[in-house]
Amino acid sequence: MVTSSAPGKVYLFGEHAVVYGEPAVPCAIERRARITAERRGDDRLRVNATDLTLDGFTVEYDGDATGTPDVDVAEPLLEEGMGYVNEAIEQARDAADAPDAGFDVTIESSIPLGAGLGSSAAVVTAAIDAATRELGVELDAAEIADRAYHVEYEVQDGQASRADTFCSAMGGAVRVESDDCRRIDDVPNLPFVIGYDGGSGDTGALVAGVRDLREEYDFAADTVGAIGDIVRQGEQALKAGDLEELGELMDFNHGLLSALGVSSRTLDAMVWAAREGDALGAKLTGAGGGGCIVALDPDDGTETALRYTQGCESVFRAELDTEGVRVES
Repeated sequence: MVTSSAPGKVYLFGEHAVVYGEPAVPCAIERRARITAERRGDDRLRVNATDLTLDGFTVEYDGDATGTPDVDVAEPLLEEGMGYVNEAIEQARDAADAPDAGFDVTIESSIPLGAGLGSSAAVVTAAIDAATRELGVELDAAEIADRAYHVEYEVQDGQASRADTFCSAMGGAVRVESDDCRRIDDVPNLPFVIGYDGGSGDTGALVAGVRDLREEYDFAADTVGAIGDIVRQGEQALKAGDLEELGELMDFNHGLLSALGVSSRTLDAMVWAAREGDALGAKLTGAGGGGCIVALDPDDGTETALRYTQGCESVFRAELDTEGVRVES
């Protein structure tokens, strides 16, 4: 039995635009998904999901099953527990040349589902690491990142980028532009404050909506390109340790994402509350439509403001996690 963990993430800049080859800068945060994998004596896969901010569940099914078990849980959780884990196990079987290996898999996560904090990437990354180690194979972080990307690409119908999975595997702050992925060295302390509205967005629908806008309107395509320009400017500010400029660019990035239709009333309310609480900058993180915002604030003004903001269910600080996927036992 092996337990591995991987961190969630927030985006400083670049979500949605990264799907179209623009750069993005996600940062790993100290909230993790833990996956325990234990090999079975047959080829079946048993998934037990707990602590995923929704009611947990346990299902057992054939490793090659294509149907959905009849369980009374929300679809995002079911997808997390089956789709991503099933594909991650297939990657582990492939890496270890053990196509008939069965597993008992337990998911424990402090990362809200569908909230823009990279829950699926963390689960997939940790699952590949735990399952391959259980089969006697140790992969380096770069190969885990690549295999995890292919899982998300498959589950998300080809609409995934490498950003989330690379960040989760490597830790720290990373830069992703198409297939060019690398860590960013000498990142300053980033005082992240995260507000969560308790909801989640439909990533596939939101990505498809941006795609439709981009295809229909030239100015929408220009907006996507402008987000890429913000990322490039933000990289320079990050290297210089200029938190004030980083905050200003985050504000710009949120405005462009809102123009693309991926924000929501609660996300906008939390962003404005953070700014009124003297945050250096604030924006939605992830696909949008609900979930989380991230702000930069070394003081407690943003936390206080968000606690009194209607629609904000919880607020917490999250330090930059410099360590990526790791074995826990």
